[in-house]
Amino acid sequence: MSRSAPRSAARSLRRQLLVGILVPVIAFVVFNTLSLYRETLDSLHTAYDRTLLASTKSISEQLDVSGYDDAAILRAIVPYSALETFEADNQSRMFYRVSNLHGELVSGFAELPVWRGRIPARPPYSALVDFYDDEFRGQPVRVAVLLQPVSSPNGRGMAVIQVAETLELRQALALQMLWATVARQALLVAVIALIVVLVVQRATRPVRQLSAHLQARSEEELSPISAPSAPRELQPLIDATNGVMQRLAYLLEHQKRFVRDASHQLRTPLAVLKTQVQSALRGDAPPDQALREIGDTVDRATQLANQMLALAKVEQLRQQSTPPLTRLDTVLREVALDLSPLVAQNDLDFGIHTDAAPMQAHEWMLRELTRNLLHNAVRHAPPGSTLTVDLRTDGRHAALTIADQGPGIDAELATRLFQPFSAGDIRTGSGLGLAICQEIVQALGGSITLTNRQQGGRTAGLDAVVRVPLAAEPGGPPPVHA
Repeated sequence: MSRSAPRSAARSLRRQLLVGILVPVIAFVVFNTLSLYRETLDSLHTAYDRTLLASTKSISEQLDVSGYDDAAILRAIVPYSALETFEADNQSRMFYRVSNLHGELVSGFAELPVWRGRIPARPPYSALVDFYDDEFRGQPVRVAVLLQPVSSPNGRGMAVIQVAETLELRQALALQMLWATVARQALLVAVIALIVVLVVQRATRPVRQLSAHLQARSEEELSPISAPSAPRELQPLIDATNGVMQRLAYLLEHQKRFVRDASHQLRTPLAVLKTQVQSALRGDAPPDQALREIGDTVDRATQLANQMLALAKVEQLRQQSTPPLTRLDTVLREVALDLSPLVAQNDLDFGIHTDAAPMQAHEWMLRELTRNLLHNAVRHAPPGSTLTVDLRTDGRHAALTIADQGPGIDAELATRLFQPFSAGDIRTGSGLGLAICQEIVQALGGSITLTNRQQGGRTAGLDAVVRVPLAAEPGGPPPVHA
């Protein structure tokens, strides 16, 4: 029973897109809204500052003076109703103060703070005017200051005219524009979120369809997925899935074949063994003969089981990651040393030559390959004959040739000799040795051939030739590729 990750632990593509898109958009909207609010206030200040300037100029028209310069005495007749024409509504109020350059009150509100600033080098209007923010009667106000020369037939002087306006109207208009902007921006964010949800829903529809298709399959169906209408971004996933299913199908078929072959091939020696045991119990044969026959059957069954396990292990190693670097020449000499008693028993003239042959392979696979080939050659070589082992390299491949002086192989048998359970002599072999060799060579990306060696028009022996690619040794030059 398969276990999948909890839904709460899985990351939602829709949520990631919503967060990834909406968070920057909302951050930009907030920044843009605040910037727009400040720009709106600046624009409102610019617009309403004109009204303040007009108010100061209107007051300046109500001034009179007697005396000159520092001795000038200013007089102002400014009824408060004169400012009502500049009040835009009932929200904001306007206040004024008229004084001389020394700050002495001439007319207006005495508690209005005296201007202590200075006229800008480049005033915004063609007048000696300054605008600033202040506080009056506990409320923030915007103040316009006009330095107005006053002259009359009786004198000449300079008046400082201050007109202050509360900010209720400006702030109300700015907030009104702010909320209107926020409403439009919120609608924009909602539209973006809706579009993201719809687009993701549409874009992930092939994924859901593919998932439903896979769930509807039976457990044994491992055929490739066909989804020609899937988006291009899904094709690598589909191709990878097809690759995994192909490997699973191969492994499943290999497992079924192994179980089928094992049950079929082991049934015969076990049945023979049971018959021999029953015959021995009845006393049909002398005990020594019965035990020898039982021992031979057990040996054949053991050899068969070991070779079948070896065949399964080859497939297991084939599925593993990159194998380590192994020296074929070293393994070959060790195997030859292990089989030297059998070589001596058959009185063979044995010769071996090896070049350095590093390759990416599991040592067990190289050992199993060389042991099977050498054992077959020793077993089929006539006593007293010559057996040579030659390992040569050409920079790209290693060529292993094992040449004996045996009878060779029959042409009809050569076509099926690498198939499992196709032994030349069923009394001395199980027919798995060469099948194991071929599986190992294919796993290494090489080839194996068995060729009768002709001499004088007759078969002089058998050459088993294995060609496998080389690998670069650590610190050495890489292998040469064609």
